[in-house]
Amino acid sequence: VGFGKTEVALRAAFVAAQAGRQVAVLVPTTLLAEQHYRNFADRFADWPIRVEVLSRFKSAKEIKQALNELAEGKVDVMVGTHRLIQDDVKFKQLGLVIVDEEQRFGVRQKEQLKKLRAEVDLLTLTATPIPRTLNMALGGLRELSIIATPPAHRLAVKTLIAQRENGLVREAIQRELARGGQVYVLHNEVQTIERAARELTELVPQARVAVAHGQMAERQLEQVMLDFYRQRCNVLVCSTIVENGIDVPTANTILIERADKFGLSQLHQLRGRVGRSHHRAYAYLLVPDRKAMTGDAVKRLDALASLDELGAGFTLATHDLEIRGAGELLGEEQSGQIEAIGFALYSEYLERAVQALKSGKIPDVLAEKARGAEIELQLPALIPDDYLGDVHARLVLYKRIA
Repeated sequence: VGFGKTEVALRAAFVAAQAGRQVAVLVPTTLLAEQHYRNFADRFADWPIRVEVLSRFKSAKEIKQALNELAEGKVDVMVGTHRLIQDDVKFKQLGLVIVDEEQRFGVRQKEQLKKLRAEVDLLTLTATPIPRTLNMALGGLRELSIIATPPAHRLAVKTLIAQRENGLVREAIQRELARGGQVYVLHNEVQTIERAARELTELVPQARVAVAHGQMAERQLEQVMLDFYRQRCNVLVCSTIVENGIDVPTANTILIERADKFGLSQLHQLRGRVGRSHHRAYAYLLVPDRKAMTGDAVKRLDALASLDELGAGFTLATHDLEIRGAGELLGEEQSGQIEAIGFALYSEYLERAVQALKSGKIPDVLAEKARGAEIELQLPALIPDDYLGDVHARLVLYKRIA
């Protein structure tokens, strides 16, 4: 969900550091690393806990010094991007790894993290668990906690699906600027992004428009993001680079162009960029004519619009599981022996192994199970949503049937 995750991370890190262990905080972008570093440093200012950050803002000499102190055990909490997983990063006594915005890391990067850990706890934070992770949690391979209570006074983001027309765009931007706010305009084609920014300037002359996308020089990009953060510009035309950006409490309207081209978890993440304070925020999903969209795109947008309540991330992830199916659950396609035995049997073996380990036994996966009758009905085991509307209830039923 879009709230409370950082607080959980802070407290977990505090407990680990007080117990004399080191903590690694892994985040997907440099800007997020800086933001987390400031958060951790502020909160732990009155405690003997030393927080450091590995990021591009530091010189090679500073990074080398930080790495040496990390290896000597002088640094308690180290925040960084996937630079933290590289071979030259050595911890003296790593006790906890916190992965933020887990869906942004590849399977390989996460497996590399596991190498760090024979005796390390892993805490992953995400607003929308990817189907693979969600399935691991449902299969008992990972413990799952859901934060469902939003902070007091936090309002849900009002989500509107509309066809793109200049009048609507102008009105949405003017309304936000009139209340002193800022606007994200998501335009995910780098070739035409400058043109889109010029058109917006003509459309809303009083707006101070800036552009941010991943092909800009890094220093320039950081500068634009900081300018937006400090309200030097009030409309940011950007690519999905802002998906896991810094918190800008005054940005409370986002217009997403061609929203039908995005995946569910990405749309939820983008919508979560606004509404980070007590103001009502608006997300406009701008789409072409319904006839021009694929069936899956229509389903995704409907799921998003119907779930604009606050803790919708988990429910959306389960919709994602249903729309995308379980084919991708094992990460880097279906690797290894799994193809030979099929996903269902693999899941069953996994569950048996997990249960055996939890009860202190050595898992004997090949032990014969009591033979039962097998009835093949040749029917799809899909529970239609018009029969049972609630995603959670459907999931529970799927689990019981399985």
